[in-house]
Amino acid sequence: MAGPTVVRGCAAAGVSGPECRLPPPCRVPGADRPSGPVGGMENQGVPPGPYRATRLWNEVTTSFRAGMPLRKHRQHFKKYGNCFTAGEAVDWLYDLLRNNNNFGPEVTRQQTIQLLRKFLKNHVIEDIKGKWGSENLDDNSQLFRFPANSPLKTLPRRHPESRKNRIENFSKDKDSIFKLRNLSRRTPKKHGLHFSQENAEKMNCEIINEDQENSVDNREISQKDVEEVWRYVILIYLQTILGVSSLEEVINPKQVIPQYIMYNMANTSKHGVVILQDKSDDLPHWVLSAMKCLANWPRSNDMNNPTYVGFERDVFRTIADYFLDLPEPLLTFEYYELFVNILGLLQPHLERVAIDALQLCCLLLPPPNRRRLQLLMRMISRMSQNVDMPQLHDAMGTRSLMIHTFSRCVLRCAEEVDLDELLAARLVSFLMDHQQEILQVPSYLQTAVEKHLDYLRKGHIKNPGDGVIAPLPTYSYCKQISAQEFDEQKVSTSQAAVAELLENIIKNKSLPVKEKRKKLKQFQKEYPLIYQKRFPTSESEAALFGDKPTIKQPMLILRKPKFRTLRY
Repeated sequence: MAGPTVVRGCAAAGVSGPECRLPPPCRVPGADRPSGPVGGMENQGVPPGPYRATRLWNEVTTSFRAGMPLRKHRQHFKKYGNCFTAGEAVDWLYDLLRNNNNFGPEVTRQQTIQLLRKFLKNHVIEDIKGKWGSENLDDNSQLFRFPANSPLKTLPRRHPESRKNRIENFSKDKDSIFKLRNLSRRTPKKHGLHFSQENAEKMNCEIINEDQENSVDNREISQKDVEEVWRYVILIYLQTILGVSSLEEVINPKQVIPQYIMYNMANTSKHGVVILQDKSDDLPHWVLSAMKCLANWPRSNDMNNPTYVGFERDVFRTIADYFLDLPEPLLTFEYYELFVNILGLLQPHLERVAIDALQLCCLLLPPPNRRRLQLLMRMISRMSQNVDMPQLHDAMGTRSLMIHTFSRCVLRCAEEVDLDELLAARLVSFLMDHQQEILQVPSYLQTAVEKHLDYLRKGHIKNPGDGVIAPLPTYSYCKQISAQEFDEQKVSTSQAAVAELLENIIKNKSLPVKEKRKKLKQFQKEYPLIYQKRFPTSESEAALFGDKPTIKQPMLILRKPKFRTLRY
């Protein structure tokens, strides 16, 4: 995990000789080796909180030690008990990761091998002779076993005083939002960002009430008040969406820079992409041209562009090299814990929650990072859906190639974490599928900030020592439920809707009897249990149409033969 995987002479780039940092071709799983049972980790979850990646590591290693089948093996005319082959471990762990909500089906077999190598390096496993500490493990019949010592990593403990100070500082910051300052008006500070005159005037119009008639009743607010409101509102929304009692272990409020949020909200193109006033912070022109070429392939490939075999691979390698050479990931090192905690919301029944949380978190990014992330996600999303895109890798599909090439340049920890590659791949996969919603500007956030500023301006919010504080507007989301509750509600809700449909058919007086019988017969075929519950007996069904019981004819009728006279 110290650096991107290097494969020399890789055919993925379409050239030979130089180093290529694209993922190596994945081994196709052998059909001759049976897959092991999947552990129970898919139904468990690591709650939000600090050091979530370390806690996930402990969960994976514990599940692997508890569930990996052990048996006798023969090697070099010797028998070994309670061990397993590397290939068996790959099979079992591969199924475990793909069925876990924290990693998902995007996990590749090659990534599973890499994780087992980290298991060997961290002494989660050892070879049959007790050796460990290296990463010499392949998908073969080499024998390994579990050591006697525990593989769990210890979580760092923060000093109680430092935690208390952080809570007190956060409370002071929150209280300072509502302090009214009778200072003169001044233009917004730039803080390293280049605001255009038009956007600055637009921001001032949204912040300051221009109605001079009511200026006596309104209180003056400063730019610092505005910035503190932005910080407070986005933290309150984020805490509510994530459903945690406090964010102080996930993100420091000082890491939330209001100028970034305000810039990302106000300076966008018609497609919602951030526009940078300082072009020196933008992507180089040759990278933008290459990304546009692949995003619009083959429409952008006119006759002026080269058409040699492997041209697309060369262009892709150029883009990959640029992003992999960035000094830090696009989501920045300081927001690593925040995004890793959102990864546990990436489940089908929590999809909307994850989208809303990521939408807010991506607003916290410095504008150049947000712009790079937007353009990258738009490109790889289009490429993965483009059926006309030529094959860019000999053994990997376009979608898998996009995820495993760019995951490291999107999310990683400053201090290398063993699960970084898997966690980043899960997040990039979700970003690809929902990039249009996640990277758009949420209009409700602007409305909430304006409402808070209006409270400040009219003096409805006072200092704690000045008297009664008027209640602030509250924002609530749907209550988070478990996956089991979601499945139960889904079944009960759908059954109730189907039962209501049956009642509508029954009570429809304008429907001809023949047509009603036909629809009920069809309903009985599609939903027999619901139909039987409504009509438990044949008499109850007959009573609906007022049918009289018919006398059935005897099954066997004996008729007297007719005799004819035989005449010549």
